[in-house]
Amino acid sequence: MAGKLTYQQAGVDTRRAAALVGDIRSHVERTQRKRKLMGAFGLFAAAYDLSAYKEPVIVTGCDGVGTKLELLLEHDLLEIAGKDLVAMSVNDILTTGGDPLLFLDYVGIAALDEARITRLIGGMSDYLEACDCILAGGETAEMPGIVPEGVIELSGFCIGCVEKSAMIDPTTIQIGDVLVGYASDSIHANGWSLVRRVLREFPDEVEDDELLAWLQPTRLYHDVVAGLREGGVVPKAMAHITGGGLPENLERLFRGCGADLEIPEWNLPGIEKLYRHVDPNDRFHTFNMGIGWVAIVSPEEVEAAVAAGPGGQVIGRMVEEEGVRVRVAGE
Repeated sequence: MAGKLTYQQAGVDTRRAAALVGDIRSHVERTQRKRKLMGAFGLFAAAYDLSAYKEPVIVTGCDGVGTKLELLLEHDLLEIAGKDLVAMSVNDILTTGGDPLLFLDYVGIAALDEARITRLIGGMSDYLEACDCILAGGETAEMPGIVPEGVIELSGFCIGCVEKSAMIDPTTIQIGDVLVGYASDSIHANGWSLVRRVLREFPDEVEDDELLAWLQPTRLYHDVVAGLREGGVVPKAMAHITGGGLPENLERLFRGCGADLEIPEWNLPGIEKLYRHVDPNDRFHTFNMGIGWVAIVSPEEVEAAVAAGPGGQVIGRMVEEEGVRVRVAGE
């Protein structure tokens, strides 16, 4: 019948979207080398058998890449965007002492672009494979007229599980406990609204190689958590240092106490150019300052905790005065 419109003519191609599920199957399969879904990938919902746990507690996390995504798209760093998306949620699951089991993604795009979406999923799968978390499914939404051309919306969702008896319990923190920090790999996926403003107002200061160093993916801290377990360390608490920096991410763990921190100078290439235009105090509340993960442990476990992962070092102790005070060594 002439004149009748199709969904494809409206800008959405469901057949191509269905074909994409098959195209990414190889990426999905490599995230199931140690853990398996119960049932097939591509059904309406994913299932996972929790019978290996005695008293399973489900833990969940949801996050995105934030405004860092604008620069990652601009510089065609889609694989990094996929890694950031995974790390931001998986790291939060790890703070509970839990295992990240399933990950789902949401991709919003103006028109289906199989090559770009496959690269995103490839980056996600690199990180998911590393921490034995299954890419269980997701949603690719074609939204012409809603999502601008050239833009991609991203959200990630992680489901984990922990034995009830093994859950991290921050109420066990005591005065004198030690904070061990682990190095970040970059600015990670926080604070980019401020970074982008600096880049706009001072466009010729930051070299391309320095910006690339800033844009490196959020570090996945599963290796630190595994190292703590292997070393017999039972952390009182763990924190993923994201928006709000060290003070705000640590303060949420404390009740009636605080911490004094001294951190090393951040050796990220070109970071002094960013500092030049940022309020000296606000930087501590915006960036991870070179410390992306913190474990709070008893004094007798410090040596094993420092050895649990790359960049491990003592950064402070728990004290009676409430709040978190941070200074950079030598400043």
